[in-house]
Amino acid sequence: MRHRLTVPSAAAAFLLLAVPASAAEATPGAPGIGDSYYPDYGNGGYDVSHYDLRLTYQPTTDRLEGTATVVATATQDLSRFNLDFALEVREVLVGGKKAAFATSGDHELEITPAAPIDSGRPFTVVVRYRGTPSKVQVKGYTAWLRTPDGGVAANEPEAAWWWFPSNDHPLDKATYDVSVAVPDGTQAISNGTLQSTTSRLGWTRYSWRSNRPQATYLATLAVGKFDITTDTTANGLPVINAYSKDLGDNAGAARASVERTAEVADWLSGVFGPYPFNALGGYVPNVGTSYALETQTRPFYSPRQFAGGSNVSVVVHELAHQWYGDSVSVKDWRDIWVNEGFARYAQWLWSEKEGEGTAQELADYVYAQHPAEDAFWTVEPGDPGPDNQFHAAVYDRGAIALQALRNEVGDEDFFAILKGWPTERRYGNGSVRDFEAYAEKVSGRPLGALFDTWLFTASKPSAPAARATGSEAGGGADAGAGVAARPKSWRAIHATDTVHGSR
Repeated sequence: MRHRLTVPSAAAAFLLLAVPASAAEATPGAPGIGDSYYPDYGNGGYDVSHYDLRLTYQPTTDRLEGTATVVATATQDLSRFNLDFALEVREVLVGGKKAAFATSGDHELEITPAAPIDSGRPFTVVVRYRGTPSKVQVKGYTAWLRTPDGGVAANEPEAAWWWFPSNDHPLDKATYDVSVAVPDGTQAISNGTLQSTTSRLGWTRYSWRSNRPQATYLATLAVGKFDITTDTTANGLPVINAYSKDLGDNAGAARASVERTAEVADWLSGVFGPYPFNALGGYVPNVGTSYALETQTRPFYSPRQFAGGSNVSVVVHELAHQWYGDSVSVKDWRDIWVNEGFARYAQWLWSEKEGEGTAQELADYVYAQHPAEDAFWTVEPGDPGPDNQFHAAVYDRGAIALQALRNEVGDEDFFAILKGWPTERRYGNGSVRDFEAYAEKVSGRPLGALFDTWLFTASKPSAPAARATGSEAGGGADAGAGVAARPKSWRAIHATDTVHGSR
């Protein structure tokens, strides 16, 4: 059988040539950003610069309706792209034109624009949606917290799926406008500064702005009835704190702790450099959880954090994250030590300042508390695995690693490193190995062996290694509990061990 060769006419050839190359070559963006622990978190093919969220929330029914406008730039020729989201989507527009959409997996919203998007081209996505967040479960779980008078979005590593569509990974930060209408007599709390409050027909709309790059899990929303306090720092930054009106016996201790936010942030600025954001504060909703979270500019605290009395140490921990975790975020969730090791060490430094135990004494005590056979030492803080991401070893052994670094390079270089890292990488991302390289650059010393010993070895460091940090605890690798004296601050620091333990 012969095949006839067809030669296109001149007109047909012209039409073929007129089709943009990008239209022919456009491909779908990846359904994940490439994280080693959470491969399907985030998405490829675009970069978000801003989220504009206009929401209406009814506390009595937990019903949320919203319109999200996502401003992004294509990083490849896109035929299709994903957002991470779990509520019911009603309509999607890309560039003002209706786009086809479908859902897949646990949280993938697949969007097909009317025409491909060229690489480098800015575009906007409008998503109209609704749902009851507390009833939407992914793998049997919801990150949306119900309260007696409303709801709260605050979780890690995922929280956005339950209230706005996003590129849900710290590698893609953006600025935010969050505007929420709630029934009169109810307040809506979010990140940053309150831009306006308007009332109409029994509803009050609160409009918040976070004007510095912010990871999606650090965006927060709390709706309920709050007592709100406002102030300004010496440098003029607004301080906004909020407390549920029904905190009961925990109310006084919560206020005694969170109202010291400005004081703690001022002290931390001396340790880590200038505060990186446009507002300060914290909020304590009436939730049944036990953790706290470094939601940007306005950390979330569970009432249980204050069940034993005032707890300034947890405020130190969450505010330290504003530098280590928020301004400089993880590149990959395996890099969690660059968040948690530093926030725990900030608590040790606060203890040192308060005269309740030096960082060295705390390191000695932790080392002594865990004998060599303790599973504590099998977790590598530099790459703990997704099941151990918030294990105590990431915090405590991670803080010992910083004490080891301090002893190795001396206080002058050590504190230069603590200030320099969040300055050099402000509003960006970093990995454990990036920090190691930065510490080597500042100190002029090879530090690979030290980091490997304390962050990447699945066993208790031996007595010689411990001796180099001062953390011998009088007994080498097999030292048992009770050898080192317990610092006065230990109880307060230990009370914050659940800061990320209930996710």
